[in-house]
Amino acid sequence: MEIKNALEKVAKNAIVNKVVDYLDKNPEQNVTKIFSAVKKFNKKDKIALEQIKIVEDLYNNDKSKHQYIQDILQNTDNKCLKKFFTNFFANAVWYAGPKKDKYLKKEDTKIPFVMLISPSMRCSLHCKGCYASSYSKKDDIPKEEVDRIIREARDLGIYYIIVLGGEPFFNDYLLDLYEKYNDVMFTPFTSGLLITEEIADRIKKCGNVIPMLSIEGFEKDTDSRRGTGTYKKVLKAMDMLHERGILFGVSSAVTKTNINTVLSDEFTDMLIEKGSKMSWYFLFMPVNGDPVDFDMMLTAEQRAYLGERSREIRDKKPYFTIDFFNDAPYVGGCIAGKNYFHVNSKEDVEPCIFSHFSTVNLKGKHLIDAFRDPFFKKLRSIQPYNKNMLRPCMMIDNTNVIIDVCKEVGAKPDDAGAEKMLNDKEFHDKLTKSAEEFKPYADKAWKEVFNEKGNDDFAKG
Repeated sequence: MEIKNALEKVAKNAIVNKVVDYLDKNPEQNVTKIFSAVKKFNKKDKIALEQIKIVEDLYNNDKSKHQYIQDILQNTDNKCLKKFFTNFFANAVWYAGPKKDKYLKKEDTKIPFVMLISPSMRCSLHCKGCYASSYSKKDDIPKEEVDRIIREARDLGIYYIIVLGGEPFFNDYLLDLYEKYNDVMFTPFTSGLLITEEIADRIKKCGNVIPMLSIEGFEKDTDSRRGTGTYKKVLKAMDMLHERGILFGVSSAVTKTNINTVLSDEFTDMLIEKGSKMSWYFLFMPVNGDPVDFDMMLTAEQRAYLGERSREIRDKKPYFTIDFFNDAPYVGGCIAGKNYFHVNSKEDVEPCIFSHFSTVNLKGKHLIDAFRDPFFKKLRSIQPYNKNMLRPCMMIDNTNVIIDVCKEVGAKPDDAGAEKMLNDKEFHDKLTKSAEEFKPYADKAWKEVFNEKGNDDFAKG
């Protein structure tokens, strides 16, 4: 068996090296060869092979998808392009599988696909409704601890790490860690305000960093929430990244007031022109502040429109969109604690960036301890929480789930908003009312768009 596995690894390495060679020399002219090699790599994985064939068909027959892929191949720095393939696809998607499978088979412990980590909560901005508040350097995770956590994640088979905060670029040492762990893909979510020409050069040198720049619409919407002058600074950051061929995207917190702007053709086309390759839409979540601001939450109708419009942009434009909630059926509903998780600045391990509940703190403990803990295992065992995967969340869609699970496994809230979610009846009633209002919209889309079927295989993972 060991000889067979060794031979298979040699064969897979040869295929990966071949694709890297294609990417190194006229990648836009070698797309057919790249698809052929990738299919050969995944010939034993029927699900992966089917997905690859779908993408290949879209490339060959869908004008916008063809244009999108060609744009990435033609305008991305060569090192960034090769790192994206080797770190994200070869390492995170393909090679990591056997590492993770041994834990799942031997002890029913699931190693997530991606780790989110907030080394610091420091930020120069004070955005309305943001879960990041005023912190000082003493509240940061020590550099050595961040290094350890990343190393342990990588050793467990996690090759994709999203860096949050606060503002990731407050910590200069993170660039050193990106270089140190050059087989891992990193995505810092940033305001863009600290990106300079020198920082942009370092990102390009690393090759394994795909920044996501926060923007809330055009100047009026962005500056009204994030501060005067922020919009122009983030556009400047886009220009610096684009000029260097660095892959980047944007993230937008979609609220009751900016939804029409961030989903407009005008705004999306501007982002495409600036070089952004994707938009990640997040619902405004009532998880911070005292009192918590419910007024910025989307109405039920707006939430449904967000999903509809996100799919439309993705289908018709040479651009990729992710709607964290309305795309849930594609990944089997909620993936918190199963396929992704968050380490906050206090080193508490949480199932989700919005779900501030924990049973394990990594000070003096190993990352694997969090995955072995009953909290994550319980969440995985009851996912999806709803047959309608357009209602995936244990906090805003199925509002009793988080209360029941925390009570059963002893998970504790680690901030004031989470405390309210568990113990404030008025708060809970408002969330439940919002969930009930969204239900008919979700049921309609679940039937008409998804034919009442999501990714069941992913849900069982």
